[in-house]
Amino acid sequence: MKYDVIVIGAGLSGLSAASLLAKRGIKTAVIEHANTPGGSCGIFKRQNAIFDQGAAMLYGFGEHGFNAHRFLFNCLQEPIQMIKHELLYTVHYRGRKIHFHADIDRFVEELSAVFPTQRKNIRKFYKEMQKCYLHVISEIPSYTTPDETNPKEALRNVLKHPLSYFKFLSYLNISADKLLRQYFNDPEILHFFDKLTSTYCYATLEEAPAILASVMFIDNHVGGSFYPAGSTLFLPGKLEKVIEENNGEIRYESTVTKLLVENEKIQGVTLETEETLYANQIIYSGTVWNLYHSLLPSDILTEKEVALASQIPTYPSVALYALVNASVIPPDTCPIEMLAANPDAIDESEVTVYISSLDDHTLCPPEQHTIVAIGPSFREWNPKNTKQYKEQKEEEISRLVAILEQRFPGFADNILFTELATPHTIERYTLKNGGAAAGPKQMLGQHMLLRQPIRTRFENLYCCGESTTMGTGTTTVTISGIAAANAILKKRGLKPYIWQPDMKNYVQVMQTPVQHDWLAKCYPTQEAQIMQLAGKCQYCSNPSCCQKAVLDIPGIMRRTTCGNFTAAKKLIQNSKIPLSDTALIACEKNCIQSKTPNSTVAIKEIIKTLQQSI
Repeated sequence: MKYDVIVIGAGLSGLSAASLLAKRGIKTAVIEHANTPGGSCGIFKRQNAIFDQGAAMLYGFGEHGFNAHRFLFNCLQEPIQMIKHELLYTVHYRGRKIHFHADIDRFVEELSAVFPTQRKNIRKFYKEMQKCYLHVISEIPSYTTPDETNPKEALRNVLKHPLSYFKFLSYLNISADKLLRQYFNDPEILHFFDKLTSTYCYATLEEAPAILASVMFIDNHVGGSFYPAGSTLFLPGKLEKVIEENNGEIRYESTVTKLLVENEKIQGVTLETEETLYANQIIYSGTVWNLYHSLLPSDILTEKEVALASQIPTYPSVALYALVNASVIPPDTCPIEMLAANPDAIDESEVTVYISSLDDHTLCPPEQHTIVAIGPSFREWNPKNTKQYKEQKEEEISRLVAILEQRFPGFADNILFTELATPHTIERYTLKNGGAAAGPKQMLGQHMLLRQPIRTRFENLYCCGESTTMGTGTTTVTISGIAAANAILKKRGLKPYIWQPDMKNYVQVMQTPVQHDWLAKCYPTQEAQIMQLAGKCQYCSNPSCCQKAVLDIPGIMRRTTCGNFTAAKKLIQNSKIPLSDTALIACEKNCIQSKTPNSTVAIKEIIKTLQQSI
């Protein structure tokens, strides 16, 4: 099989690149190890509740700032509905609750109340960082990586605000700690910023480059934080929709085991099944370690590539998923709360809690809330010893529940369901080595241009994702995907995607809390009805309703939920069984939810509607 472009990995960076290329009519195939798109940005369901696998605090959808996601969806001309958080998040620090308001001045006042002796310095710091951010990042949007930046355009921008640019560039090779010490000498506020930095980018103030800190301390306020209406299913689902509507192909449960190298060129890929696929260009969106340790022959690696594959990863993560009675969550709780139990060091008590159901009531049954608690894990996990691994998981669940109990008294007694993702789980489903959810650590010596560039030394191999120059976070990996797509478009003599001031906006901000009728407000009546019916599906990996090889019902329902009717109908057409009423009713009877009243997925109605009307 021959394609124009093969994209390895269906995380946000790979999907961003593939959707942009497919939109331009380039025959694109995405090869994905998992059975759903999104990587760390996706969902699973338990007990009729939706849990975000990882990424749930999303930036880049605002009208201003580092808004790469808004730019992406505007380029794709694909509508998406987003919830904007009234508060960015709340940080619990030394018994105080610090609310991160979108308005920087309001936040500065709140922070000054916590550190009153530093009020003047706090104002000065945020004022100067904001000015630098607006001049360098926000005023003239650029959605590309440093290694792909046009030198002429960069020079024009520098000449417009030379002082801000030189100041910004001076932060490139100094630590965030050194930057902050130019403003603060109080160790307490330095501890606080250390917590912020470790939460944002998984590195301490001494490790993190100042250029990164100067952006992240401001960007969140300028652009705001968001959550997709209906869950994070919709973000990768919309990108999947664009790819498949434009004749692109996504091959799930397919693992690339080797890149085919010949004469300094990558000819194609070999899959775990030993099938070979060929393409003119390849985009790799996985980790730098898998690229150089597994996919490329070790005997052809250069010293630079060996060094890239030796970069230090971020620490491994664990995620606790819980469904609880809503009564245990106080009314003033923020949908995102950071619990910094130990202000003096990064340890396992540092947990970020996501309660997305506070803003989106479609995620779980009434009077319940979904909880996702994510933090570092420094213990040695042993998945090969089944008994020990199970015991370790139970211990970890108890530890995390105890932390949540301190924030939400009575939490343990109000749990309806729990499940834990260990570092081993994260690696198994996302191929993130050792469960390092954020790729190489954003630290001095392996940041910005010292990371994997978009273009490799191989003529037709490109990279995007967390290992590349932009690094950690959904916004930055999306920019890397845009940069990779544009690099290929330029190679093919096609026009790249560039920001225009008159671009039509396709990001719709919803009022909170989002209710179950939100689809009817955003889509035509029949589409909204069929999307809502399909949304009842649990998207089982091993469905009881029908074998996926015979009829991929979970794939049909997931795509239908996101409005991807074109691809859903293709899956129906590929059915290996006659889709008679009798066969579809049998599928409904075998649905995993058939024993729960009013929960059975209306498989027959959905498929018949897709066939006949939509």
